[in-house]
Amino acid sequence: MKVIEHLRHADRTLFSFEILPPLKGKDIRSIYEGIDPLIDFKPSFINVTYHREEVIYKERGMGLLQKVRLRKRPGTVGICATIKAKYNIDTVPHLICGGFSQEDTEDALIELNFLGIDNVLALRGDAIKNESHFIPERDGHAHAVDLIRQIERLNHGKYLHDEELEAAATDLCVGAACYPEKHPEALNLNVDIAYLKQKVDAGAEYLVTQMFFDNSKYFRFVDLCREAGITVPIIPGLKPITTLKHIAFLPKTFRVDLPDAFAAELVKCRTDLEVKRLGIEWAVQQAKELVARKAPCLHFYTMGRSEAVRAIVEKVF
Repeated sequence: MKVIEHLRHADRTLFSFEILPPLKGKDIRSIYEGIDPLIDFKPSFINVTYHREEVIYKERGMGLLQKVRLRKRPGTVGICATIKAKYNIDTVPHLICGGFSQEDTEDALIELNFLGIDNVLALRGDAIKNESHFIPERDGHAHAVDLIRQIERLNHGKYLHDEELEAAATDLCVGAACYPEKHPEALNLNVDIAYLKQKVDAGAEYLVTQMFFDNSKYFRFVDLCREAGITVPIIPGLKPITTLKHIAFLPKTFRVDLPDAFAAELVKCRTDLEVKRLGIEWAVQQAKELVARKAPCLHFYTMGRSEAVRAIVEKVF
């Protein structure tokens, strides 16, 4: 079932979450351990992130360096298919521009369609660690909107090469990301929303926000989107702060601000346990207000750990 169908048919705020493929060396049981504690709350769908390869350079002597590509996590498509088969829950694989040519993208979409996975979250993705800015593959996409357009062409049976004219059209539901506090590379929020509308006009049927900790910013963002003519559902993304490291890591990495009241209490914390209790309490307040204001779905970023998310949803759903 498509995410947009879940949203259209719901008479309440839905629950969903995102998981990370485990680091290589771990098996599928590590995925189940992150999902099982949340199954009781009947998630409508589960997102599975995609992590592109890293690039390192090894010395080969004589001043020569060898470029080596490293992949640290298993494939998203296989994990999605396994989750769908085991739990009978719809999955949403992330598909990114980085590391993919258009042919690679088409192959991935054909595989998803073959496996009966009818959702995809289309993202540009981040630059690899040793690059100062995002660089697309040769013949790859530089922006998420171009990736969405390719998916939509495939949904209309338009493949890259003429010899594919007899191939059947796919039927994929496309989601896209959005940023209540603007994308880090956007000139300002209004410019960011203008680009976001291009993604919706290209075929994105729903949007999922980056994590945020101030609900007022989400509500204002939704209002601005509606004023700009964006009418698709906008799903809020939530992430509980649970460790001392998160206090510095999350705002810096995801370019989000913490409300004054929350920040004032966080700086008093001296242990991970204190941070976790406060982070769960804050997320519960966020979630309850979002449900009261009829958010279409609460989407949680678990980062592979479900304990804190379970503590939140127990008090909300």
